[in-house]
Amino acid sequence: MRFSRTKMALAGLLPLVTPMLAHAEDKLSSGDTAWMLTATALVLFMTIPGLALFYAGMVRSKNVLSVLMQCFAITCLVTVLWALFGYSIAFGGSGPWWGGLGKAFLHGVGVDGLSGSIPETVFMVFQMTFAIITPALVVGAFAERMKFSALLWFMGIWLLVVYAPIAHWVWGDGGWLGGKSILDFAGGTVVHINAGIAGLVAALVVGKRNGYPTTAIMPHNLTLTVTGASMLWVGWFGFNAGSELAADGTAGMAMAVTQIATAMAALAWMFTEWMVHGKPSVLGIVSGAVAGLVAITPASGTAGPMGALAIGAAAGVGCFLGATRIKRAFGYDDSLDAFGVHGIGGIIGALLTGVFCAPSLGGAGFGDGISSIGQQLGVQTLGVAATLVYTAVATFIILKVLDLVMGLRVSREAETEGLDLALHDERGYSL
Repeated sequence: MRFSRTKMALAGLLPLVTPMLAHAEDKLSSGDTAWMLTATALVLFMTIPGLALFYAGMVRSKNVLSVLMQCFAITCLVTVLWALFGYSIAFGGSGPWWGGLGKAFLHGVGVDGLSGSIPETVFMVFQMTFAIITPALVVGAFAERMKFSALLWFMGIWLLVVYAPIAHWVWGDGGWLGGKSILDFAGGTVVHINAGIAGLVAALVVGKRNGYPTTAIMPHNLTLTVTGASMLWVGWFGFNAGSELAADGTAGMAMAVTQIATAMAALAWMFTEWMVHGKPSVLGIVSGAVAGLVAITPASGTAGPMGALAIGAAAGVGCFLGATRIKRAFGYDDSLDAFGVHGIGGIIGALLTGVFCAPSLGGAGFGDGISSIGQQLGVQTLGVAATLVYTAVATFIILKVLDLVMGLRVSREAETEGLDLALHDERGYSL
């Protein structure tokens, strides 16, 4: 996530700036502001209704409302916590590990404050929408079996202990990964690897759904899933192109490579599935599209169109294998493939960002102080590894403590009845 750069920087003639450095000119741009207001609305649209519908269609009918409720409640909870503490931890001040509490309760975030060429209020809400969708993505890993009360505690603590600090590492002023010139334009490490590994840990700690894998557990309404995936695709332009924080050429290229990579990944998944299973599925092509969106996210500000094709192809095949072969081989129950798509897709995208940022491959250039693909790939690998380790350990501790205090999983009877009735006393569909 960067502030606007000159054409020289886009050509690789100047080093890429770190994400949170302000414009040299501290002046409000009405054009940038208008675009960022739109981008912010698009990213919120990704969670509600996009992700909510995408996930809701993939669970059984007795759990459809529980997933919608989880996504909606996370949106509300994260909004409040971001305003109280999350924004400050991520962007409140300078430091290698966190931003401090200087902007807790949005202290000093007023009408006249600027973040580059846009109001700081707009930047704060834009970042809030990223903070909203990341824990919502984790829901897909343990869908149909976690207590709603435990989910709220888990997501609230996880936001402040895991998401906000990692956001500062990569995008915050003085963040240690940003200081090493990691390239993560819109959230490959911060959002997708973070959510994917948290989901995998949660799936392992909570345990498998009753009957998995011997009993067939099928999506109940793929129409909802396709609708949600389509909303995610549209909203993702705000996610990626909006991360330039300006209405300029970099935002335009981010939009272009996002579209190209997504289409390529959808086709790659579809054709791979067709060859392996004999038929292309609707769930497969939309899952492939989401995999492409995930993988291009960190590279969307630095990769060129042909790099986007390569990243999309790698994501489509890699995430198909992650959601099928790898999951079966290790036997974990990642219900809606949060790790298979977001974790694996995020890793593929973060690493390939270090390759396709190279000017010789049509990219915009390496990070500050880096002069080769090997060096950039080393930094990208460090960022992936740091995110994996910190998120996995912190998520495991949070879940284990909550399990001791209140329990994580619903009873066997509640799971059999369905979470809609057991937890919310409602049905998604009339009988």
